[in-house]
Amino acid sequence: MPLTFIDLRDFDLPIYDEDVEKKGTPDGAKKLKEMFVAADGFLISSPEYNSSVSGALKNAIDWASRPAPGEKSLVAFAGKTAVLMAASPGALGGLRGLVHLRSILGNISVLVLPEQMAISKAHEAFTSEGQLKDAAQQQTIEGLGQKIARLSAKLIAQ
Repeated sequence: MPLTFIDLRDFDLPIYDEDVEKKGTPDGAKKLKEMFVAADGFLISSPEYNSSVSGALKNAIDWASRPAPGEKSLVAFAGKTAVLMAASPGALGGLRGLVHLRSILGNISVLVLPEQMAISKAHEAFTSEGQLKDAAQQQTIEGLGQKIARLSAKLIAQ
């Protein structure tokens, strides 16, 4: 199963606003939604901001959830699977934000796996090259990636 890395900074996504949408969906939102539609599942890593999901991630979900004329509702999300991860400088590693993200995704028909990963003290957890220092945490994350890939493949095969 091919893996596509998405960095939300690579998309020009204005804050979702129905008035903006009525004038036409921005190209960045169209491109992002196409990538979500093509995906079999999601491994989402999100920072935690003020005990919740980042505004950038919520905004991306909002844009991708909007149906185009004649399109089925939630085509980018419905029936897909996700596994969640977070990193935060705090002691909980982003767990509070994952609660909100799990709720958002569940409400748009994404099956969110119960397993998740939260990296606390994120400012100390990574090398200068961006690699995790803790091999056990790295192994857990790789295992989550393998699990979501296996589950997504099983669901697609049905």
